[in-house]
Amino acid sequence: MGCLDTHGADLENVAVSKQEIDQYLGTLDEHKRATLTQLRDTIFAIFPDAEQCISYGMPAFKLRGKTIAGFAAFKSHLSYLPHSGSVIGELAKETEGYTKTKGSLHFPVDEPLPKKLVKQLLNARMAEAFGPYLG
Repeated sequence: MGCLDTHGADLENVAVSKQEIDQYLGTLDEHKRATLTQLRDTIFAIFPDAEQCISYGMPAFKLRGKTIAGFAAFKSHLSYLPHSGSVIGELAKETEGYTKTKGSLHFPVDEPLPKKLVKQLLNARMAEAFGPYLG
């Protein structure tokens, strides 16, 4: 299932997407689940209007029709996914110390990303998708 747009989707479909992320998290061990649940909560604290969805088989968040963030669990790490090939490169200094690729930021299963860094990642993605964001 792709990301849902609340402007055209009914509330039942939005609830289904939230449930799909709950199911994804439910398959993980406790450390991974707790860390990714904290990341999910942080994203919503910053952008409470974000829609939850599954994109490419992984939990994601969408605003105004564009996917702005996602996350995934792997065997030995967790990943933050900005759904952009340039966001992490733009924040090279802020992401020092993390393993990263062009499209993902890796972090330990028991160390949540700092809220300040998540906000910087989201703001960079929002600026790319919609123009400068001052929030």
